[in-house]
Amino acid sequence: MSKIVSGFSKLTKQEKINWLADNYFNNQPEIINTIQQYWNVDDKLQQLHDDFIENTISNFYMPYGVAPNFIINGKEYVIPMVVEESSVVAAASMIAKFWSFRGGFKAEVISTTKIGQVHFMYAGDKSALVDYFERSKERLRIATASITKNMEKRGGGILDIQLIDKTKKLENYYQLHVTFETVDSMGANFINSCLEEIAKEFRNDKIEIVMSILSNYVPDCLVKAEVNCRVEDLAGENPQKFAEKFCQAVQIAEVEPYRAVTHNKGIMNGIDAVVLATGNDFRAVEAGVHAYASRSGQYKSLTHCEIKNGVFRFWIEIPLALGTVGGLTSLHPMAKLSLDMMQKPSARELMMIMATAGLAQNFAALRALTTKGIQHGHMKMHLMNILNQLGASETEKKEVADYFEGKTVTHSAVVEKYKELKGV
Repeated sequence: MSKIVSGFSKLTKQEKINWLADNYFNNQPEIINTIQQYWNVDDKLQQLHDDFIENTISNFYMPYGVAPNFIINGKEYVIPMVVEESSVVAAASMIAKFWSFRGGFKAEVISTTKIGQVHFMYAGDKSALVDYFERSKERLRIATASITKNMEKRGGGILDIQLIDKTKKLENYYQLHVTFETVDSMGANFINSCLEEIAKEFRNDKIEIVMSILSNYVPDCLVKAEVNCRVEDLAGENPQKFAEKFCQAVQIAEVEPYRAVTHNKGIMNGIDAVVLATGNDFRAVEAGVHAYASRSGQYKSLTHCEIKNGVFRFWIEIPLALGTVGGLTSLHPMAKLSLDMMQKPSARELMMIMATAGLAQNFAALRALTTKGIQHGHMKMHLMNILNQLGASETEKKEVADYFEGKTVTHSAVVEKYKELKGV
């Protein structure tokens, strides 16, 4: 029997849950209990969450942690992170403390412009189109005046409108390429609203508008973060050898895409965690970042490293389109708390904080990979997850954790030790 349903969105939340239980869970009461136990006890707060998206039936919780000891441009920060992967927060905290004794992180915003495009088809004479565009350009700006008024008061707005010929790639395809400054807002709704007004004003009998939409590729919304110190200050048994292996690991990620993808994923462990904590759009950030990593035609590392005149230098340049006002940053109580925790940063400051979190995460991963190996620290952090899966009591957890102090943690070794403890 078909389970296609009509009018599902009009059902109450409880009716939606009952329908799911009837049709997909054999009406098991524990399923309904699981869904309901993740509701917020504050009805008003739960209603706020319910209204974020459509067809809400519950909440999906993620751990919310903090990484202290970050010093960025001489200012101290505690960075909030929402992430489920073991060791991410621990690694960020450890590396923040490591670099706090070596001058901290330096960061700068290189540029902050964002892009939107009106895509259209035109089969006529190009010179006539160029002439029409030049005559229309001021009119296009005027058409958006009611939308841009408040943004311009804050120092943003439309920076430029260009006509781009794309007919060599697709017959009759042109675009209006519009650059924006959105100050402290991510600006998606602002940009899209402007583009749609521009499209209405620009269309005529010969111009067929296909679509108007912002781009999440933001190579001119760029931030840089770095660390540096004398090689001998890197500590360890052989700082010079460590620095050389570390740089080689970065160079490998610059030439080998298979390694670069995992390398950059580690960077995004740190960045995405802060994006989520602040209510920003991690899908947009991810898409833009990975496009930027491929801009040369080959997917490459987002971080870079050099040793020059006895100085170790490690840095990242990354596009980040973020907001500190509007959207979930203003609506979600935890997103607001995150921004308050970081002393109410501007969007530019938040770009620097996130780039630093990504750089710290990458440093931690590469330091582990080029010394003890990635599994040494990761599996130690994963130990509690394994014990929770096994249903260990608090006493058993402590006994197993004490046993593995100084030992290599593997899933099979933990299971074996747990069985031994239980006498199985």
